Amino acid sequence: MKKILITGCNGQLGRAIRKEYEGEADFINTDVIDAEGITKLDISNVEETVGLARETKPDVIINCAAATNVDGCEKDWDFAYKVNAIGPRNLSIAATETGAKLIHVSTDYVFPGTNPDPLTEFDQPGPISAYGKTKYEGERFVEQFAQRYFMLRTAWLYGDGKNFVKTMLSLSETHEELSVVGDQFGSPTSAVELAKMIHFLEPTENYGLFHATCEGQTNWADFTEEIMRLAGKKTKVNHVTSAQYKEMNPASADRPAFSILENYMLKLTSDYRMADWHDAIEVYMKGLA
Repeated sequence: MKKILITGCNGQLGRAIRKEYEGEADFINTDVIDAEGITKLDISNVEETVGLARETKPDVIINCAAATNVDGCEKDWDFAYKVNAIGPRNLSIAATETGAKLIHVSTDYVFPGTNPDPLTEFDQPGPISAYGKTKYEGERFVEQFAQRYFMLRTAWLYGDGKNFVKTMLSLSETHEELSVVGDQFGSPTSAVELAKMIHFLEPTENYGLFHATCEGQTNWADFTEEIMRLAGKKTKVNHVTSAQYKEMNPASADRPAFSILENYMLKLTSDYRMADWHDAIEVYMKGLA
């Protein structure tokens, strides 16, 4: 059976991948905390990371670990850099040394968000936040140190765990109205759909950089309205601008205004397609019911 070392195994994507591969793979589950069936791993420690890879000899390493608190990354650059940049570097070194394939997950935040057109893998990054900058450095390390890798940029991820969808649903229990940004555009992406794409690419030799989001685009406010509609809630969604949100939350980091990713490489090199975001969120909401 294929042996897969997975970091961030208890995160939204980590859980989706383990479910997607159920019965097909022997997982080496790692995370930042000890738990039953989970190995504690600090991916920012190169000796620890390479040592575990040498000991377990995985066929595939999937990196789902990341410092994703965008505002928190602004406050603690060193932590963000260790997890988002040094971690991928160390995992790339470990993969190369053991001959494993590496699957690394990156983000739409590597782009500045100034282009309203969908962005392909050939568009030039230019991150504007600590989160985006450290994730981009992680990408560069993967390119430098990994030999056989799939690097997947995704966006607006939701799944089994803390996420935007559940936050909005929770707020709707105590608020008749919600103020949500309506001038930031992207593609909400189901962790289940991303796990399926990973499962599709992983056995192939189709290496390189891929964008990996659900099809279609929306903004946060319209996305929230669709969540409320599917949940049968009457909560009113007020569209606010990024500037208005910044006034209400002055410590918040800058977000890309446009971070719509086009899965161009996937479409050029395969017949595989990810689901439309409307269909994916409907499936997800039915699962919550």
